Amino acid sequence: MFGYCVAGRLLQTNLQQVDETHAFFEIPAAEKVNHVCVFLLGTVPFPEGYGATVHFFWPGKGSQVLGMLSNEKPSAIFRLRSMFSSASNPASGMSTPSAFTTAVSSTTGDVTAILGFAVEPLEAIAAQMAALPAASINATLNASAIGAATRQLDTGALAERIARHLFNYVSGFVPSGGVGPESMVPMGVIARWYESFVGKLRAGGTGFLEREE
Repeated sequence: MFGYCVAGRLLQTNLQQVDETHAFFEIPAAEKVNHVCVFLLGTVPFPEGYGATVHFFWPGKGSQVLGMLSNEKPSAIFRLRSMFSSASNPASGMSTPSAFTTAVSSTTGDVTAILGFAVEPLEAIAAQMAALPAASINATLNASAIGAATRQLDTGALAERIARHLFNYVSGFVPSGGVGPESMVPMGVIARWYESFVGKLRAGGTGFLEREE
């Protein structure tokens, strides 16, 4: 149902279920992570009137509610860097479920943090979001910031992958005889490719372009 991605790492969907309403991911080497993108996979929607709060637990330092996901808001980016100091504590009234805080213990070396999800009624989620400190709210990147982060990628390589994806798609609609300079396909094929391409982007980012290489 959920997935997450950290820049420079593979997309993660290996969610660990705690119970019907709680699940989590482990984030290895969390001290090296600046931002995390969380999203719905699009396979299982929330029940009507429900969403999920997103929690971050750093062993030995504290826990924090980062934000929320819903059917209307299926993805978000959160800043993790420097979130906790040695004196960090959860915000008042924002305790993180013990299902997450007991999921992993501190070890020497790299820190394994917990990214947790708690499915709750939207009314309860709204109350928790209202109680979040302003700094935490501002740390959540909006859609324009996502676009800015995307532009930092190698645009040349990304453009090449998109073009290859389009070429491979339309090639399947070329009449027998092979693809050549004079080959033609209906514009409807391009339109269907575009709809499919945008749907995949919204569901899981550009990772599918790398998997199809």
